[in-house]
Amino acid sequence: MLLRQSIFSLLTAVLCARAQTAPIIDLGYARYQGAVDTAKNITNFLGIRYAAAPLGDLRFRAPQPPANVTGVQQATTEPNECFQATSGQSATNPLRSRADEIIDTEDCLFLNVHYPSNAAGTPVGNLPTIVWIHGGGYLAGSASAFNGEDLIRQSNRGIVAVIIQYRLGVFGFLPGAEVKKNGALNAGLRKFSAISKFGGDPSKVTIWGESAGAGSVLQHVVANNGQTEPQLFRAAITSSTFLPSQYQFNDRIPEVGCTAASDAMACLRAADAATLETANTNINLAGFFGTFLLVPVIDGTFITQRPTLSLLEGKVNGKTLLSFTNTFEGTIFVNQSITSTAAQYAFDLFPNFGQAQANEVEALYSGLGTSIFQDNAVQGESIFICPTYTLLRAFPGRAFKGEFAIPPGLHGNDIVYYFPGTATPPFNNTVFINAFAQSFTSFAISLDPNWSLFDVGNTEMLFNETAAGAPDVRPITTSNALLERCRFWESVAALTAQ
Repeated sequence: MLLRQSIFSLLTAVLCARAQTAPIIDLGYARYQGAVDTAKNITNFLGIRYAAAPLGDLRFRAPQPPANVTGVQQATTEPNECFQATSGQSATNPLRSRADEIIDTEDCLFLNVHYPSNAAGTPVGNLPTIVWIHGGGYLAGSASAFNGEDLIRQSNRGIVAVIIQYRLGVFGFLPGAEVKKNGALNAGLRKFSAISKFGGDPSKVTIWGESAGAGSVLQHVVANNGQTEPQLFRAAITSSTFLPSQYQFNDRIPEVGCTAASDAMACLRAADAATLETANTNINLAGFFGTFLLVPVIDGTFITQRPTLSLLEGKVNGKTLLSFTNTFEGTIFVNQSITSTAAQYAFDLFPNFGQAQANEVEALYSGLGTSIFQDNAVQGESIFICPTYTLLRAFPGRAFKGEFAIPPGLHGNDIVYYFPGTATPPFNNTVFINAFAQSFTSFAISLDPNWSLFDVGNTEMLFNETAAGAPDVRPITTSNALLERCRFWESVAALTAQ
């Protein structure tokens, strides 16, 4: 909340940027100079600091206002990304490699702003804003992986795009009683407090994320018992809603050293960042295959109770919702070389399960195909798909549902269709891409993706292709069998810690 004024100043500055080849915005604490893509008439500001560097005593604390700097800061290169880690790789539950040109660092609280302009960089006018939150299991991802120009083109130059990055892994989601006493739990979620009213029109902000980014959106939907004041956004979009087990802050606490220190938090704040990053990597690699150990927790203030409970009680922020799932969300998170029964997989995934719950999982999933297909379904439905239906019902009469099914329909396959700058879409069909991608931008602009509400007969919009390679975009009715399985997951949410 402390940064609301400075970011509102950024909103005003963006709208009033001086008409020159390289516009400058004055945020009060700093002046930034962006660049105009004159071929597209889109202005880009890259690497705008939205909070003080979370170093030293600010490590594990809520974002603080940036320090004042003099002179004009160039905002023309992608910001360094936050420290990265990866999901668990262990065959048992103990509770990618890549070449980077962008440095991993603890000083990473930056965002990128893209807006339609004239050739001189003057904004088009007050426009709805999309704030994009990247995925990566709360362990990986960055702003540099996404180009807001993609969204501006799909919106017919009708939106402002903000791409934000946030603290990850142990740096953003360290749990425990010591953090509660002397720090900020869920520090990685506090990014939205820092950009509460950001973009063309502060009354028309849509937050949108994929995977853990969608999980971040869900967390802000239920934040403060659904009574966040002032409201930070009017609309929410989730692509592959991610809701892993979310325990109380003082439940399963990963050890990151300093256990013998008289002041553990002082010790952790003094620790070398590289040492923490090594612990961050090792902790998460040791987790059960495809799971993520450092995720949001119930902190008692910002997130007051289990998200599923808040959703069932209708305690939500925002006016309306658009949610998408992919057909096979769980496959990439299941070790495809190890086959177990659905019951055993559920035992491994949720340590608080008993035999009665495992038996019910077996009964619900036994007719779905091979054992590995059942395991994939348990993972995908319990963590991604079923939480989406609980979320949809928390917005009665104001929620829309879509399904992305272009083969193979795996988690993450949808991203390239609304951010085509990342790669060429496998189904490179202009009609399909426009229909799919414009659903999101249309919703951000008008709160309507141009199809029926979900609770009108459990209506969803399917986005697929035919066997002949033509777009297959049509309304469908949600499977009753799927909804029955989702009712089970909802009924055991206290045991799955969701």
